[in-house]
Amino acid sequence: MVVIAELEKLGLHFTSVDLGEVEIREILSQEQKEKLALALKRWGLELMDDKKAILIERIKNVIVEMIHYTDEALKVNFSDHLTEKLGYDYTYLANLFSEVEVTTIDHFILKHKIERVKELLVYDELSLTEISHKLHYSSVAALSNQFKKITGLTPTFFKQIKNKRMGGLENV
Repeated sequence: MVVIAELEKLGLHFTSVDLGEVEIREILSQEQKEKLALALKRWGLELMDDKKAILIERIKNVIVEMIHYTDEALKVNFSDHLTEKLGYDYTYLANLFSEVEVTTIDHFILKHKIERVKELLVYDELSLTEISHKLHYSSVAALSNQFKKITGLTPTFFKQIKNKRMGGLENV
């Protein structure tokens, strides 16, 4: 809504506005780009016109949506999902991501999966088995091993620490 309003204020015509992406009909002058960038910045948004940077952000958005905001199970693996969503060969996406972000897509996915596990452990609504299924782990052991490798803690110990902290807060 904010982006549409700012585009209209500047008299710019667009064909589509999606999360993180706008298709503008006309070619923008440098002055128009600067005005749009300034208008978006006031809302905490950033104008990106570097094609590689845009694609990297789209990769990140698909991964974050897939891990944090989708409850349905993927019918394909992550690489096929990215290829399907973005319309690029996975090898190209992986190489570009590694070049720009200095980490792999797989490591980015892993970090987000572990953050999601932490979140679900804190909410305390799902068992570890349910969490492992939800995040597409082959087993609870696989989830636990990755969790410990990344955080240095077992999921159970992480949950115990959370419970002790919460107990301490309730007694204040």
